Amino acid sequence: MTRFGYGIDPTLARDVRRAGGAPAWFEQQLTRPGSFPDGPADAVRRWWPDLDRRPADLWQRQVQEVRGGWQVMEDYGRWLLVRRTRTRRPVLEKMTEFWEAMLHVPVSGDAHFTWRVDYGDTVRRHALGRFDELLAATTTHPAMLIFLSAATSTKRAPNENLGRELLELHTLGAGNYDEDDVKASARILTGHHVDLWKTWKASYVKEDHATGKVRVKGFSHKNRKADGRDVTREYLRYLAHHPLTAEHVCRRLATKFVRDDPPRALVKRLAKVYLRNDTAIVPVLRALVASKEFRSSAGEKLRDPSEDVVATYRALGVEVGRPSRNDSASNAILWQASRLGLTPHAWPRPDGTPVTDAVWASPSRALGSMDLHYSMAGGWWPSEGIRYRTPGAWVPAKKPVRFEDVVDAVSRDLLHRPASKHLVQTAVLATGCKARERIDRDHALYQWGFPRLLAAVLDSPDHLAC
Repeated sequence: MTRFGYGIDPTLARDVRRAGGAPAWFEQQLTRPGSFPDGPADAVRRWWPDLDRRPADLWQRQVQEVRGGWQVMEDYGRWLLVRRTRTRRPVLEKMTEFWEAMLHVPVSGDAHFTWRVDYGDTVRRHALGRFDELLAATTTHPAMLIFLSAATSTKRAPNENLGRELLELHTLGAGNYDEDDVKASARILTGHHVDLWKTWKASYVKEDHATGKVRVKGFSHKNRKADGRDVTREYLRYLAHHPLTAEHVCRRLATKFVRDDPPRALVKRLAKVYLRNDTAIVPVLRALVASKEFRSSAGEKLRDPSEDVVATYRALGVEVGRPSRNDSASNAILWQASRLGLTPHAWPRPDGTPVTDAVWASPSRALGSMDLHYSMAGGWWPSEGIRYRTPGAWVPAKKPVRFEDVVDAVSRDLLHRPASKHLVQTAVLATGCKARERIDRDHALYQWGFPRLLAAVLDSPDHLAC
């Protein structure tokens, strides 16, 4: 629930209990995500109308200086973050994020921003499906074509960007191809276009497809027809089913959800499941979660900055409303993630957002997280369009209770687990209260010190690790 989600809140805890426990809940999330009504998460899309404008409209609005593409992409990041604070389908959401990072098209860019929201929607539709279908849908998507310069690639001047990244980042992995493979890969993909000047429509131009025999690794094709779309489909299917792709995909999954140096034996087992099930993702995720390596690595992965922001919102139970001004919380949530170092899908390089902890385990990230936790624990920022819980809502005690019991109650509420001895000791240091000190509504902890307690819990590995 923690590694395949964005933090436990009362709704998630209730869903798990109703499903009959975590394993049954996870299976339901994999195979029947629609059984979890997600109206509140779906509704927030309407808060940012530009997300549903056509590519040509978005471009014209940028040219006319009505609204820039970077502003639309900020809305996209806000929508993703707010959606994650509300969703009852965290596994689908998490896998959508995972694939958007692996098959990366950054949200920054004066051309591909026009198609970037549709690209994310495309990934979402395939996130729990088959990788061969996901690969075909993303490789020839207008956003990917524009980003990696394939939208203007022709037989006269084939651009190698997409052909190379397809092999290195999306399928076989670095070091598993040569320059001849790249050249052939680029030739196969010629013919796919996007009008970058007027209509912004995607098309296929047969006259621009490079015909003639092609060979990439074990794939070969006579490639005689002017219409090369069948060749492209066969090529992408071949790559998706290649054993090296199976290992590449499964290694990234294990790195994200198990640990930074996943055991080779686990990657091999998952790759076999992937190939045996025709690249279907659900059986791989099922095998991953059932593995001894997954169970033994609980608490070893660090939440990245975006995950930390979303999990903090969920843990504190704050309610965010539709943005009515620039500093509304539903706008400010993006700035919070950015201050920690990770605006959703803004990683500038083609390799996408890293899934290793080392990138985020820095002193500056730690200090940024502490600042985030304390400002939200006190309800100080953001302060517009958001409703925080009061200290009395956390521990509604009518008579004095020991401080260690208050910490335990807060831990059970925030993290849905009892307070460990280490957490109690941390809270003692953070607040100055003694473990057995009696706390009532007149105590300084309730009057002004409660944010320190909440922040101490949020700063702990119990919240930051998953």
